[in-house]
Amino acid sequence: MGTRKLATAALVAALAIVAAGVWRPAFGDTAKATSAQAAAAPAWTGTWGVSPQSSGTTFNQQTIRQIVRTSIGGTAARIRLSNAFGNQAVTVANVHIARRTSGSSVDAGSDRAVTFGGAAQTTIPVGGSVTSDQVAFTVDALSDVAVSFYLPSSTGNATVHDFGNQTNYVAAGNVAGNATLSSPQTRGNYFFLTNLDVQNTASEGAVVALGASITDGVGSGGDANRRWPNDLAVRLSQAGRTIGVLNQGISGNRLLADGAGQSAANRFDRDVLSQSGVKWVVFADDPINDLGNSAGSITGDQLIAATRQLISRAHAAGVKFLCATLTPFQGAGYWTQAGENGRQAFNAFVRGAGSGCDGVVDMDTATHDPARPTWFQASLETGDHLHPNEAGLQAIANAVDLSLFGTSTPPATRVVTFRAHANGKLVTAENAGAAALIANRTAVGPWEQFDLADLGGGRVSLRAHANNKYVSAANAGANPLIASATAVGSWETFDLIHNPDGSVSLRATVNGRYVCAENAGAASLIANRTAIGSWESFDLL
Repeated sequence: MGTRKLATAALVAALAIVAAGVWRPAFGDTAKATSAQAAAAPAWTGTWGVSPQSSGTTFNQQTIRQIVRTSIGGTAARIRLSNAFGNQAVTVANVHIARRTSGSSVDAGSDRAVTFGGAAQTTIPVGGSVTSDQVAFTVDALSDVAVSFYLPSSTGNATVHDFGNQTNYVAAGNVAGNATLSSPQTRGNYFFLTNLDVQNTASEGAVVALGASITDGVGSGGDANRRWPNDLAVRLSQAGRTIGVLNQGISGNRLLADGAGQSAANRFDRDVLSQSGVKWVVFADDPINDLGNSAGSITGDQLIAATRQLISRAHAAGVKFLCATLTPFQGAGYWTQAGENGRQAFNAFVRGAGSGCDGVVDMDTATHDPARPTWFQASLETGDHLHPNEAGLQAIANAVDLSLFGTSTPPATRVVTFRAHANGKLVTAENAGAAALIANRTAVGPWEQFDLADLGGGRVSLRAHANNKYVSAANAGANPLIASATAVGSWETFDLIHNPDGSVSLRATVNGRYVCAENAGAASLIANRTAIGSWESFDLL
């Protein structure tokens, strides 16, 4: 092994130690060590999360494979496992992360082992959690990722997220590394797994959706990823924003009282302030359950006082607090006039001056019947007069003004044209961008021009002037490059390599392969090469 490879291996090992949270400087100034640690890699941002709860479920010598839907992509990943409500320490072994294909199956080529402090297994103490080492795994935005692990001994009461609205899988034996599970049981909730974080140099931070069943996705289809936080993640992506969206809803949850999970007040530090990269929280539907379950004893003033405390706690941690109005619930089984009075008082507080809220998401206006404002609009609810259907969840997501998250600083861009060394011809977004990129032109026009955006760290994206869409290494690099994307994710991100002869090469981050002007330029560009030659070299004009 050469000196360069040894240095690289040492750096990877050091980063793994840092990511695991076990770094200890041998000597010298701790502050300097911390500064060096922070500079070693981009900060972590949550791309998916759920809130832990207690359960009576136990596992023993079984594999669990759980499917999570990402919000933003990244170039590395880590997971968090929780034993917050367990009654004994839990050992977790043979942990894997991979891209889900369908059902319980994963893409074997994407599979990566996950370690904890360099070890293949970890033990989670009672009431505690563990965070994995950094994994060299490319995460795609708005995609399904499978996290699998083996539980070699009895777990006692498993920490769970009760309503996952997602099919997960349980199989006998130690089969976490298998591409497909044989005859697995299915479950509709999550066990032990609470977070997936990514590293992304373009990340603007994460927003936490804190709420109850409306936030948790009751009323949306199973495996559909149509909870309102999912819909918000899609909107942000389409707007070119790189903001993680973390769903911390618990069905039946309240602001003031434990019951279905700890109250919002009691879980706020763990489920909001401890999330990776959190910058905003949207506080949504918890107070509806306080009003509905209190037989009129909970008032708007009590809810307002408790919300003011949450606002203060968020601000003390540097997190912006976005207040949501409460959706209508007249006609629901637990509606009372006293509860309606409390809802009206709370909504007036949210909309009023001096609330302390950093912004308002008017979920009430987005969903109520204009002719009967205390009732849900019929086309937006499930029929129980409490929960929105998928159209209603989309209306709630649409009520979030994206300017509440500030304005992103657009990356520095310049207009470029690529000339392939393979044949001396210019790369074009063929057929006004409808066909794959190919080097077949002799003159520069709009189809041969691209906005090259500097994403930092040597990474770039390309937007074709032919159709104003981003160039994508489609199908995780398996298909030719095409200008087809409306937002930048891992498929649309490339490393710009400066070669010794003054030319450049592009390496797709999604598969680590170099872009090639295939067949000496006679075929489309595709990211499929492991080394740079003339077909992988371009002049940047």
